[in-house]
Amino acid sequence: MEEERSNLILIGMPGAGKSTVGVVLAKQTSRDYVDTDVLIQTSQGRTLQEIVDRDGYSGLRRIEEDILLGLSVHNHVIATGGSAVYSDSAMDYLKSCGIAIFLDVDLDTLESRIHDFGTRGLAKRPDQSFADLFEERFTLYTKYADITIKCAGLSHEEVCGKIIEKVEEKTSRLQ
Repeated sequence: MEEERSNLILIGMPGAGKSTVGVVLAKQTSRDYVDTDVLIQTSQGRTLQEIVDRDGYSGLRRIEEDILLGLSVHNHVIATGGSAVYSDSAMDYLKSCGIAIFLDVDLDTLESRIHDFGTRGLAKRPDQSFADLFEERFTLYTKYADITIKCAGLSHEEVCGKIIEKVEEKTSRLQ
C-alpha cells in the first residue's frame, strides 16, 4: 500500500505556500517535485490568467482536471492548483497514488500574501470575493484531506516537519 500511495499531494488555497513548501518537502523527503500549475501553463503555452481571460474559470478547471488525470508519477511531491478539489475524479485519482495534505492557512494570512488577486489566474466566478472562494473551497479541502496541517505561525521548514511527522504516523498505522 505504501508504494502505491507514495506521492505527497499538497492542497490548499492560493497563497497557502503549496509551491514553496513543496520544493522544501521534496528535498527533505528525497522525492521529485511537480507543480501542476506549471504543467497547465506549459501545456497551454499561456499563463493561468490568460486561460481564465480567454476560457473562463470553468475552462481553467477543465484543463486542470485533464492535467491531473494525466499525471502518472510515483514518489513525488505534487503541488496542486487551488482549484484541483473541484474535480472529484481528479482528487480520487490523485489520492489513489498519494496522501492529500491540506495546508490550512487562515483567510487574513492568505489575503496578506495575495497581492495580485485580480491577475493571479484564480479559477473563480467573476462575482466571487476571495473570502467567498475561501469559504467554498475550505469544505472541499477538508473533504479530501488525509492530513491537515495548521500553518499559522510556522515557517516553511516547520510546516514540512509537521507533514513528515504526520505522514510517518499515518503510514506506520497502515502497516
